[in-house]
Amino acid sequence: MSLKDTIQKEMIVAMKAKDQDSLRALRAIKSSILLAETETGSGDVLSEETEMKILAKAVKQRKDSATIYKEQNREDLYEKEMVEVEIIEKFLPEQLSEQKVEENVKAIITQTGASSMKDMGKVMGMATKQMAGKAEPKTISAMVKKLLS
Repeated sequence: MSLKDTIQKEMIVAMKAKDQDSLRALRAIKSSILLAETETGSGDVLSEETEMKILAKAVKQRKDSATIYKEQNREDLYEKEMVEVEIIEKFLPEQLSEQKVEENVKAIITQTGASSMKDMGKVMGMATKQMAGKAEPKTISAMVKKLLS
């Protein structure tokens, strides 16, 4: 079952339960998926990797917004964003621990033969592709910098 179908079923459940928070988050995800599907050249069905990127982007956007709301003492909006983050994260695969990210990055460094910061682009390209949706790019980037410097 595709992510789009899963989201649709969850939306029906949220509507019946009158759960506005879940419904708002699910509609946002569905909207992002539909946008990606209608982009030129994407075809009808999105790959699982693309779906995970969409979800990861949605989580990142909400976390960034929540940070701004927190700084501006807007607890009401902060809470709304964090609830949506929790709902969207249910559809993402289990996030890798920092230790697992480090192990994966070390393996990629060995595989590519990277030895300095000049090779960061090569390592980041493989690492973000391999760990898409399983770890935040910011975490991966920090680990690559740590291991290459």
